[in-house]
Amino acid sequence: MKIIITSIFVQDQDKALAFYTDTLDFVKKHDVPTGAHRWITLVSADEQDGTELLLEPNEHPAAKEYQEKLFEDGIPVTMFGVSDIRKEYERLVEKGVTFTMEPTVMGDITIAVFDDTCGNLIQMIQQ
Repeated sequence: MKIIITSIFVQDQDKALAFYTDTLDFVKKHDVPTGAHRWITLVSADEQDGTELLLEPNEHPAAKEYQEKLFEDGIPVTMFGVSDIRKEYERLVEKGVTFTMEPTVMGDITIAVFDDTCGNLIQMIQQ
């Protein structure tokens, strides 16, 4: 068994798609209409056959409340790995990304947290 798709709730699929592709440089893998919404998945440019990230609408009241509570409490919804966190941090700051935590060394890892503009905090890690 392996993880093939993981999802995050987003407030607006179009805005999320633009942020995750134009700002974070993920690649759109699927964009399929499913009624009022779409099945949109993204992959890393370096691992296009790897785990997909589903941009899932937060319209269900439980999903919306879950997303809002995590954001209010400063809890990241997921974690993305990078090889050089300082370089990635600087690249994203230049693109206007807001960080709630600058790169911070914690033992053998360095982490940073940013706002994805779609209702989520995302943690970045360099191991």
